[in-house]
Amino acid sequence: MPFVLKKYKVTLGKTIQLALIQDLSLNRKLLQRYLSRGRIFDSHNRAYEISDIIKEEHIYVAQFEGHTRGMKALLEFEDFAVFDKPSNLMVHPISKKTAYSLLDEVRYHFGENANLAHRIDAETSGLVLICKNKNSELILKKMFEDKLYKKSYLALVEGEVKESIVITDGIKKEMGNIGVKMMTASDGKKSKTTIHPMKYYEDKNQTLVEALPLTGRQHQIRVHLCSVGHRIVGDPIYGVDESVADSYLCKTLSKEDRIKFTGAPRLWLHANYLEFTYNKTVYKLYSKMSLNY
Repeated sequence: MPFVLKKYKVTLGKTIQLALIQDLSLNRKLLQRYLSRGRIFDSHNRAYEISDIIKEEHIYVAQFEGHTRGMKALLEFEDFAVFDKPSNLMVHPISKKTAYSLLDEVRYHFGENANLAHRIDAETSGLVLICKNKNSELILKKMFEDKLYKKSYLALVEGEVKESIVITDGIKKEMGNIGVKMMTASDGKKSKTTIHPMKYYEDKNQTLVEALPLTGRQHQIRVHLCSVGHRIVGDPIYGVDESVADSYLCKTLSKEDRIKFTGAPRLWLHANYLEFTYNKTVYKLYSKMSLNY
């Protein structure tokens, strides 16, 4: 498990907040995160509240400790690295019960100060940029927030895409039974995706396209392509019956049924290219993996 319960000696009579600052040398942002997420305990496994007084000589902190399953960075530089993430791997744990995520590999290889500069969906494969220290994290996360980068994805979609398409429909939550599902809407958040056809497979009536998201909305490429009649092959949420999406999210959809109802055992979406400037140097990064079609 990535979360390990670690024991620390503290001073009796202090508030837990003061002890974390003075005895464990945690900064305020980190200690507030630990306390708000219930990750600091006494010997009776009771989570400390921020104003609690310490009545024991030790506290117990649930800390993330990365482990490896053999994955290595595609490229490594002084302040950052790049992983070529496979499909069906979360980039970040969603709970203490998450057995493995890309963050495990990040912390295993580069230490506890390393972090993700951005995220991609678990089912999407491809490039993920990693910050190796807190300084590069501030710079690279700000870069993504300010959209100072170029990204390109490959997607295999249903139907023939004959010419380039620019999709500018807004995106918002669908507010239906599938909680994570998004939809296009005139009152949605401003969104823009450019689609370029690359190769048409006539026998399957499918097209390999390049997708360029100029904004970064949740499920943007998937939603936009589905909205113009070119659903991504293997998508278990968009363009399928709600019962299929529900079974997928509840992890009860068998591989056979997934292929039957979605057309593939995985989402055919791949983060293929990333370009950005760091310390006045332009980096143009390409994935070594492909959709293996």
